[in-house]
Amino acid sequence: MTWVTRETKDRLAHLAREQGYSESAFLKRLVDGALVASGGMARQLPERVEPTVASGRLSIRLRSDDLLVLRERAAGRDMPTSTYASLLIRAHLRTLTPLPTAELTALRRSVAEIGAIGRNLNQIARAVNRGEAPTGPNRADLQALLRALTGLRDHFKAVITANLESWSIGYEKAAR
Repeated sequence: MTWVTRETKDRLAHLAREQGYSESAFLKRLVDGALVASGGMARQLPERVEPTVASGRLSIRLRSDDLLVLRERAAGRDMPTSTYASLLIRAHLRTLTPLPTAELTALRRSVAEIGAIGRNLNQIARAVNRGEAPTGPNRADLQALLRALTGLRDHFKAVITANLESWSIGYEKAAR
């Protein structure tokens, strides 16, 4: 082990970043190179490989206008920019169209409500089929319920369409 000045460490860190390595991976390559050059090691140096990081982190550089659009879209979905970027990358790699947590929660809640309405309507239909006079909503209530369900259906379609479009629209469309 050895100690170096802050300036030397900073220069080493800069060189490592320039070549796409962590500081420790870069130092290892330097030591291996020195050993090979001195004849103290008979193996070849490996070709440059993409460094792997145990945490799954990735650093990228974006053009400033792309970063601005990314931040706006993330804010529009009430998500951190990095989470939104991660979802976009995953969606592209796995050919998915993800729903962020807030949108998914709202849809699940709505589906649960529709399920409850459906169960109530089933009970009414069973009573009518048995010749019983149904207790519950009258004709006007059922018509209002039908309008509400039609509205929910149309709303779900709009949410799904907006979600699909939000993952695929380009900068020109977003700027309009």
